[in-house]
Amino acid sequence: MARPALRLPRPTVRLRLTLLYAGVFLLAGAALLTVSYMLVRNNVTTDHVGIEASPTDDLRRAIQREVADDALHRLAVQYAIALAAMTALSVLLGWLVAGRALRSLQDITAAARRVSQDNLDERIALQGPRDELKELADTFDAMLERLQAAFGSQRRFVANASHELRTPLSVMRTELEVTLADPQASNAELRAMAETVHEALDRTERLVQALLTLARSEGAVTRRDPVDLAAAARLALEHTAREAQAAELDVAADLRAAPVRGDRRLLERLVANLVENAIGHNRPGGHVSVSTTTRDGHSVVEVVNDGEVLDPATLPRLLEPFQRNDRGARGDGAGLGLSIVRSVAHAHGGDVVLAAGSNGGLRATVTLPRSEPTDHTDPDRYSRERAHA
Repeated sequence: MARPALRLPRPTVRLRLTLLYAGVFLLAGAALLTVSYMLVRNNVTTDHVGIEASPTDDLRRAIQREVADDALHRLAVQYAIALAAMTALSVLLGWLVAGRALRSLQDITAAARRVSQDNLDERIALQGPRDELKELADTFDAMLERLQAAFGSQRRFVANASHELRTPLSVMRTELEVTLADPQASNAELRAMAETVHEALDRTERLVQALLTLARSEGAVTRRDPVDLAAAARLALEHTAREAQAAELDVAADLRAAPVRGDRRLLERLVANLVENAIGHNRPGGHVSVSTTTRDGHSVVEVVNDGEVLDPATLPRLLEPFQRNDRGARGDGAGLGLSIVRSVAHAHGGDVVLAAGSNGGLRATVTLPRSEPTDHTDPDRYSRERAHA
């Protein structure tokens, strides 16, 4: 019967540090004792006899050498014993010191083991000097903060998406059940039911498309198309002209070349969402201002609209999914427009800033890294490419 293989202890960091400390001490101690031994030997074996030697000099020299050899031998044995004893002591001290030095690392490991999806509030909160381990612990705590925020945002997103999708589905189910329960339903009633279901389907389709756009914008940007934000703004204004006219809005545009590079569809959606948000969340007869320009090496698009007075403290919430400040606004959006703007801007290395107007309304400013100007700024070209997409 074969014997089980002998398993050696796991070479932990503490063990390796202990052996390293002991090895360094052994080498340093051996070098120090060797130098000390050489100095002692040179001193005890030096001949101090004067120029005029007596007949007894040879005997004296022989006795001195014998005494010196015996003393050096005892000194070498004592040095070896002392070196062995101090090396053993250094192993013990090294084990204790390594354990104390790695205690913070053990706390980090224990915290990492305790962390789970449902326990992201765990923190190390390491105390002590600002050394590498303290920096590692603080970095780990910051990572847990980001993970907790991301998981919380994901849970809210799923809950809100489920709620928004449940509403049109409930409408369609109710309409179908009521109509099917009436065998004497007239053509007019069937047509009314079909129109209601069609509207609910449109709302569901727009919501799903917005969710897909948001998911796509939160990923890495793989395309680097040349895009002019001014051309994208012209296209957005053309598409919303009828709605702006119906609301009797005063629309002003100051569009200067603002070249960027990135995913063309996402960047166009960014500008379109800003314009649609400014028109949809406005007062009748209000004002909308759209401008694009370059500033300090960045391309900037800014959209300003009238509307109700906003609390500056609530503006960051508008950048979150499914958040709308005015549920009575025109349209049936789900509150994904500005969150898509933020995701697209961040994916392209930019940022979005919201500011409340003193007399009401909102100012949305998006800043993106500027690229070299190109000749791809024709809005008609964008329209043709959209039609064939």
